[in-house]
Amino acid sequence: MNSLSRLFGLRMASPVASGLYWSGIWLAIGAIILSIMLMGSSLSESTMQPWVFCVHGWASLAGGFMSAKRSGRRGWYFGMANGMLYTLLLLIISFLATDASWSMAVPILLGVTCLAGVFGGMLGVNAGTGNR
Repeated sequence: MNSLSRLFGLRMASPVASGLYWSGIWLAIGAIILSIMLMGSSLSESTMQPWVFCVHGWASLAGGFMSAKRSGRRGWYFGMANGMLYTLLLLIISFLATDASWSMAVPILLGVTCLAGVFGGMLGVNAGTGNR
């Protein structure tokens, strides 16, 4: 990450913003993998919902990990904040892009991303190099 900061000359001040950045990266990787799975197998889009929740959970876990690692303290807090803001951004983007409506998948997604973010935050705060 330091080489990227030097290359582009930017640094994120907020741990949550950094976590959301990494969540977006892992979401993009997961979307590419899911697209390859759809293209290369007999899976249909209607059966992909568990896989989609898995990708969102993994992206939130990675974001919670990075935000808590960057902060060095309060892993639960930063992981939960990352999960909630990640879900909020997904809802805003999906509403604006496809006019998605409210369904039971939204609270399930919120629960998955918040729990994964909290777990990632617990791991990240212990992996950080902050003062103990």
